[in-house]
Amino acid sequence: MMDAPVLVLNQDYQPLNVCNMRRAFNLVYYGKAEVVEDGRGYLKGASFRFTIPSVIRLLYLIRRPPPQMRLTRREVFLRDNYTCQYCGVKARDLTVDHVFPRRRGGQHEWENVVAACKGCNHRKAGHTPHEAHMALMHRPVRPRVTTAYLVLPYVESQSSWEKFLSGWL
Repeated sequence: MMDAPVLVLNQDYQPLNVCNMRRAFNLVYYGKAEVVEDGRGYLKGASFRFTIPSVIRLLYLIRRPPPQMRLTRREVFLRDNYTCQYCGVKARDLTVDHVFPRRRGGQHEWENVVAACKGCNHRKAGHTPHEAHMALMHRPVRPRVTTAYLVLPYVESQSSWEKFLSGWL
């Protein structure tokens, strides 16, 4: 129960992130947030009864730079829609290919990695796409993190959040 997801809203009701119930309890207990939506029951102690929140709102406005997406295999595959960027085949057993090979000074960054099927990755080997006579379907770019990216994994299981997320997804 302490790991149950809780939607955290900024002071202006903009979705910020999702935290666990333990973090939400601390924010509310120390007066940094208020419970906006409950409905999960109560947490009872010897001298207190705490409403278990589903949604909390911070009492002060958070200004933060837009979050950056981490460069992981899963995120590269999601960005490229599980499609080989050389031949266009949709597959689940993809590899991550460096457009400009690392052994020749290519960096491990969003603009230099793409999803590739094993055959294309093997064919390209340690060459650039031009040298291997292969063309990229799309130029690799850094994806933007949106509110939908932050909360989408929880939306189906947390139907009470819909009214707070409409207009942000």
